[in-house]
Amino acid sequence: MLRAFCFDTLGVTVEDLYLRDPDPERGGDERGVRVELRLLEPQPWHGSPNAAQRVVLDRAVWRADFLESVAGGPGTKDRMHHHPGMSDSEPGGRVFDETLTRDPMGWLRAMLDDVTPLLEAAKVDGVERHRASAGALRDALHEVVGVVATTLGEVRAGTLATTPTR
Repeated sequence: MLRAFCFDTLGVTVEDLYLRDPDPERGGDERGVRVELRLLEPQPWHGSPNAAQRVVLDRAVWRADFLESVAGGPGTKDRMHHHPGMSDSEPGGRVFDETLTRDPMGWLRAMLDDVTPLLEAAKVDGVERHRASAGALRDALHEVVGVVATTLGEVRAGTLATTPTR
């Protein structure tokens, strides 16, 4: 299931995943939750003043994967990592962080509390124009992190991410 939060120029997506053997060296499938910070693509107004408008969650600039090996079982936190400074929506290498593993939701809250460094690492032009959206995201952190925690709980319970995503 894909969930999206939109904050004018920024969006956050939350998605459950089941990935097949992403690293044969390490081996094994992994399941969990992917969180991405994305840019919203501005769209021209269409229709009447009351018409529904198109929303486009475009370029991913940062990703956190709250993954666990299927073999290791729920709660292992053994594959949790993030991808700072994504380029052209491509994730680059996995970055493992002890703080992420120790307190995943606390770490996520800290990362999304100020997204300016995440935007800068991804070389987003005009970071300043996202300031109001970053503030709106900060104000909604309780809800966003709550959805991530709930989704991860559902993955661990076996009700989400039960078959390979791709």
